[in-house]
Amino acid sequence: MGATEAFTSTADIGHHINGRAVASTSGRTQAVYNPATGAVARQVALASAAEVNAAVAAGVAAFPAWSDMPPIRRSRIMFKFLELMNQHRDTLAAIITAEHGKVFTDAQGEVSRGIDIIEFACGIPQLLKGDYTEQVSTGIDNWTLRQPLGVVAGVTPFNFPCMVPLWMFPVAIAAGNCFVLKPSERDPSAPIFMAELLKQAGLPDGVFGVVQGDKLAVDTLLTHPDVKAISFVGSTPIAQYIYETGAHHGKRVQALGGAKNHLVVMPDANLDQTVDALIGAGYGSAGERCMAISVAVAVGDVADKLVAALAARVKTLKIKNGMELDAEMGPVITREALMRIEGYIATGVTEGAALVVDGRGCKVPGFEGGFFTGGTLFDHVTPAMRIYKEEIFGPVLGVVRVADFAAAVDLVNGHEFGNGVACFTSDGNVAREFARRIQVGMVGINVPIPVPMAWHGFGGWKKSLFGDMNAYGEEGVRFYTKQKSVMQRWPASIAKGAEFVMPTAK
Repeated sequence: MGATEAFTSTADIGHHINGRAVASTSGRTQAVYNPATGAVARQVALASAAEVNAAVAAGVAAFPAWSDMPPIRRSRIMFKFLELMNQHRDTLAAIITAEHGKVFTDAQGEVSRGIDIIEFACGIPQLLKGDYTEQVSTGIDNWTLRQPLGVVAGVTPFNFPCMVPLWMFPVAIAAGNCFVLKPSERDPSAPIFMAELLKQAGLPDGVFGVVQGDKLAVDTLLTHPDVKAISFVGSTPIAQYIYETGAHHGKRVQALGGAKNHLVVMPDANLDQTVDALIGAGYGSAGERCMAISVAVAVGDVADKLVAALAARVKTLKIKNGMELDAEMGPVITREALMRIEGYIATGVTEGAALVVDGRGCKVPGFEGGFFTGGTLFDHVTPAMRIYKEEIFGPVLGVVRVADFAAAVDLVNGHEFGNGVACFTSDGNVAREFARRIQVGMVGINVPIPVPMAWHGFGGWKKSLFGDMNAYGEEGVRFYTKQKSVMQRWPASIAKGAEFVMPTAK
């Protein structure tokens, strides 16, 4: 497939269980759309509980041999998978564009960021090293080691059908676990393609499975006694449900939820750079990113200049079918998403925000049936408005005006979400204080989308994350492993007679 060749397969999508493609027996399917045309492209199977159980059972059967394999050998399989992913990155990007709608160049970036995690997971022998202390007490040594959990599962969202699964399964399986993925049913092809690449890389059957499905599949994983941990990325209500249900059934859970990411614009910020940042971060991927900027916080007298510059740029966004290489914004994922987003715009008008640019009713020549909406810009948004408080998940940017830096910090810290935030300034002290005082998990200073690199880990604060550990990085290794501590003493050094007191260093 060439770099700009569209993905046009009409084949229905099933599951990947025990190392092979499996056609569904549930009899339940759901349409998968091409968002640019609005037409049904294919059908995806919706798994029964029996099909989910089969994927878990395959993982249980594969786990003893896989976890016993030396980490260096698991790493070699990951290196082969890395090689295959690099060979097929444009194929994956075209699949993403066809089912999600994001522009091809953005989809290429998604694949590249996912590949970063595979590269990190290739270093698993180093990452699994434990600690050792000789002679913690007379004749006694102590060491710790990290061991895999067993079968673990991931539930991933539509907006990053390649990257977010790659946040999870490379680290999990490299650490010795078996993994069952339940991807979004809206764009299910990329995970199946990656499962096939893992098979080609030499991954043993059963170590990685994909079950398509809906709430039935998720609930089956959440309550299954052989699933030891669940990773999730999605909306806050579902993240909280995943966290509570999984914990109730004794599972380790990391559940990443919603966001309302702010970008604070100080009066001394470089205006051209700031506008570029807001346009890319606010309207890239049609705003369907958990790290999208949806609120610009204009501090002091910068607001009028900022809004005027933003309005001029929003009106000239190149909104096209995502496979056109000069496209800046494609369609949103579904007609329901389009209606929800444009409903929020109507709500913003009703609430009294100033509608500077109205993106509703956008039509792209030749793609009139597609799920397109234009970029929307609001000014004079207030914290009491729904368009400020709630996650719209679309190309809608609101400007909130505040008097000073302290008010900006209070505004951000007062929001229930704490996923990502940015501050644009030329003042080093302002930048330092912002990073220290802001109650948000990922912070950018003159960086609009501060997604950490593979070895650092991704996660927000407050209602943007349920659980104790972030995704990927060393936090991911800790999440997918459990620590064991070993105290050792050999017979020649054992004192005669029973000991009834707590061991201490002697």
